[in-house]
Amino acid sequence: MNRVTQMIRNWLARFVRSERGGAAAEVAIWCTVIMIPLLSAADVAFYTYRRMQVDQAVQAGSAAVWTSCNTSAKLPAVKNCSGLATTIASAIHSTSLGSAVSTTSGFPTEGYYCVNGAGALQLLGVAQTIGGNLTPPSPFDCSSVVAGSPTKPGDYIRLQVTYSFTPTFSAVPVTAFLPTTIVSEAWVRLN
Repeated sequence: MNRVTQMIRNWLARFVRSERGGAAAEVAIWCTVIMIPLLSAADVAFYTYRRMQVDQAVQAGSAAVWTSCNTSAKLPAVKNCSGLATTIASAIHSTSLGSAVSTTSGFPTEGYYCVNGAGALQLLGVAQTIGGNLTPPSPFDCSSVVAGSPTKPGDYIRLQVTYSFTPTFSAVPVTAFLPTTIVSEAWVRLN
């Protein structure tokens, strides 16, 4: 038994003095420390890419609205432009996100706007959402926004598109700061 004990002690002493594998342990520790920022950067880049794809989808939807409903006979578009919701859905689903992207509930909306003195749009009347009631602007010029302006209000459609983002590396701390729903909005002036 004494001989076995001595052999174990010798082996443990050699193990403790040995420097082989020390570099491997350091590499393992540093790799762990370096991987967290790298994975965070990858997730932020992937989020940014998805955000750009959602922006592209809402632009495709707004282009489809313009192409389908830009004549005065089809205005207000939410009431007179047949198949508007289908046209928008088809356009946004034709992008790289496919059916993962959708219009926000209650959109598109249509309204009559004038540009105020600060260059911002100011709502005069609402055409509501698809299937909603028409509320005509009153008065039918921009004089209530800019005194004495004979300009007619513009007919604008507002679209919102959403996408549910799932982080690739959910255990990385940076992903907690990224919103899980990406929303993009576009406005289209029809007249």
